[in-house]
Amino acid sequence: MKFLAWVRQVVAKMIGRQDIKQAAGVDVAVSHDMAEAIDRWERLYANKPPWATETTIPLGLPAAVAGELARLVTLEMDATITGSARADWLAVQRAPFMAGLQAKVEQGGALGGMAFKPYPSAGGLAVDCTPADRFFPTGFDGSGRVMGGVFVDRFTQGKRYYTRLETHSLGDDGLYVIRNQAYGSDNPDALGQPVALGAVQPWAALDEEVTLANIKRPLFGYFRVPLANTVDRGSPLGVSVYARAVELFRQADEQWARLMWEFKGTELAVDISARAFRADPKTGKPEIPQAWKRLFRAHDLGETEKPLYEVFSPAIREEPLYRGFQDILRRIEFQCCLAYGTLSDPQTVEKTAEEIRSGKQRSYATVSSMQRALETALDDLTYAMDVWATVAKLAPAGKYETAYTWDDSIITDTDKEFAQRMQLAQADMLRPEIVLAWYFNCSEEEAAKMLPERETGIESMFGGGG
Repeated sequence: MKFLAWVRQVVAKMIGRQDIKQAAGVDVAVSHDMAEAIDRWERLYANKPPWATETTIPLGLPAAVAGELARLVTLEMDATITGSARADWLAVQRAPFMAGLQAKVEQGGALGGMAFKPYPSAGGLAVDCTPADRFFPTGFDGSGRVMGGVFVDRFTQGKRYYTRLETHSLGDDGLYVIRNQAYGSDNPDALGQPVALGAVQPWAALDEEVTLANIKRPLFGYFRVPLANTVDRGSPLGVSVYARAVELFRQADEQWARLMWEFKGTELAVDISARAFRADPKTGKPEIPQAWKRLFRAHDLGETEKPLYEVFSPAIREEPLYRGFQDILRRIEFQCCLAYGTLSDPQTVEKTAEEIRSGKQRSYATVSSMQRALETALDDLTYAMDVWATVAKLAPAGKYETAYTWDDSIITDTDKEFAQRMQLAQADMLRPEIVLAWYFNCSEEEAAKMLPERETGIESMFGGGG
């Protein structure tokens, strides 16, 4: 966390003084407002909002929203690379990255985007995942696709702070330039002076500049949250999946704090005269057994006529507070395009079938658009991996094709749909192999091979009369 905080501080200053433009020789397409928004989203994701206090302990709702959307986006996802020996090799190299994709989509969703940058490593390829607070786009094409950017890396050696700027740029002539620049400073809040890459051990093997020819697109994939940018409407950068619910998060945390205070403030207690306890010989205070300190509250009543003790047990007003908390959660669900009941208690309010379906459709539309954005990023990543495989001679030449299959259970009840298809098959209105092809996600020819011989009773299985 110290590393990220340092990078945010340095980058904020660099953006303000345009130091990246001077150091890397490129303009950074990140406005001051966007830089501040990314920093705010990161703090919310880390459950460190500005309203957190000793009495208002944040619930971690931003991370819950990002995590749930990432789960829905990657649920039962199937991404394949086929077509040749090169394709098989690329699939193997991409597999470790794909195994942790849900976490990357969550982090990218929280900050509005994430870059997937492959690089040769140990005879193969590895993928560096850079969140929006450490990747700064430098250009976009007409469709808003990122065409270049600056990756920020940092290394600390003793009391010396080193920063590396890795700039990627693609020219109209197909020349792709990767330039590495290192800086050293004794001040953690400053970029410092240029230093040789060889002076910093982790970067000693890197080239200062690499130029590749005949490149069609950037050698990284950029996953952008496909929501309208309300922070900087002129920016093609993505925004956090919870960008529109920041104020509601504050309201929810404060309302939950009120509810917790209600339980604590109405906790059963007994106000009792200090005369009922033996006095501590050292302090003179009443000696209340440790096991009973939470229940008994000793008071010096003096020689009054008040009773020896009074039971404190007021009525708890949790219902209106809890109901208000649930209302806020439902507003968060709406703003974050989640179905009702994802965060809120689905039993606190009656919903019609149409309202439930509408909520699922809203969630499905958002998830589908994020899946399409992820497809684009994965295709760009695969292209970059293919280029590096050729440049570094890591695998035999060959063509490849990518394909993606996504789960649609957000809006579709699979069990219900299966029952409906079975009814159609039993009524001789649908061929059995079509049902199997849908259920097992295969071709009708493959499904037909699964069917038993007709004399074994396939008609009775599907209700056919033959």
